Formats: sequence, structure tokens, C-alpha cells
Amino acid sequence: MQVIIDTFPQILAGAQTTLSLFGLTILGSIPLGIILAFILMSRIAPLKLIVQFYVWLMRGTPLLLQLILVFYGLPYIGIVFDRFEAALIAFILNYAAYYAEIFRGGIQSIPKGQYEAAQVLHLSPWQTISKIIIPQVTKITLPSVGNEIINLVKDTSLVYILGLSDVMRIGKIAMERESTLLPLVGVAIIYLAMTAIVTLLLKFFEGRLNYYR
Repeated sequence: MQVIIDTFPQILAGAQTTLSLFGLTILGSIPLGIILAFILMSRIAPLKLIVQFYVWLMRGTPLLLQLILVFYGLPYIGIVFDRFEAALIAFILNYAAYYAEIFRGGIQSIPKGQYEAAQVLHLSPWQTISKIIIPQVTKITLPSVGNEIINLVKDTSLVYILGLSDVMRIGKIAMERESTLLPLVGVAIIYLAMTAIVTLLLKFFEGRLNYYR
């Protein structure tokens, strides 16, 4: 127990990197996913095919491989990012592909009659999107988006491969230094706490959206 207590402040310090990556990934990937979802539904065939290929590529290859390629592979063609930037770019590109498919499904589930009603009411395209589409898509897709957000909490541990001082890397260093697995208990506590907070927030937002039932 003393080992856990002694190493926990160090592991907690690593949570700053984990939380920054988590928050910035959400801020970048969700808006990008929405844009990609509309492109997937567009009638511009070349653009649609490009996005379909991108989504297939991102979803069909491991995130760990994408992290390695962005940080270690791109410098071969003259594109260099620091460790955190490389991790953030890989995470945003990966999760945006998943969100694009989730949002596309949500948009397509809205009855066509509601679009026709918006035209009858002379709503502008932006009013139709902001007043009719987005509120309903948010309600429909929230469980799926929530699952991806929880996965994101755990996937942030993959950045140890780039040498970032996140929760997992610091826990691994402490484990090797102390020659015991006990520091990983502290790592588990951090991830469980983050997952619990995210789960509670998602339940709160689901409750607020119940007026669409």
C-alpha cells in the first residue's frame, strides 16, 4: 500500500497529459466527424469516395499503428511533429472517422417528412440543421458517441509508445523502479475515475435530452 501512496502523486501528474489529449481530441474529432458525415451523404461523388476511403483506412488499421506512422513515418517525407502534436493528430483523425459513421447513421434515421416540413415552414438550410437535425441526431447518437468517448479514455494509454509522460508511461516507469506491479493500481484508479466521470456526464446529458422521446 505504501508503494501505491508514494507513486500516486507522480502518476497523477501524468494525468495532465492524458486529460489534455482526451479533451483536445474530443474538441477536434467531433466537429470534424460531423463535417465528414455530411460529405458522406453528399452527391459529389469524388469527394464522397475520398472520405469513404479515409473512413475505411482509419477504421481498418490500429490506432497504435497510426500513432507510429504519424510520429516516426512522416519525417521521412519532411513532415515533423513533436510527440504531443503527433499523438493529437493521430487521435483526431482516427476518432473523426468513427464519429463520421455514427453521425451519418443518425442523420439518415431522421424521417424525410421533417425535411419537407422545414421547407413548408420556409426554414433556411442552417435553421433546418440547427433546429431540426442537430437536436435529434444528438439524442439518437449520444449512446454511440458516449461509447467512443469512454474508449478514448482508455486509448490515451497508447501514447506511451511515443514516450509521452502520460499516466501509463509514468506508472510503467514506477513499476520498473519499484520492481512491483503495485504502481499499476494507481494507474487503474486514474482511468476508472475518468471513466466514471465521463459516464456520469453522459447519463446527465441523456436525461436532459429525454424531451425527444
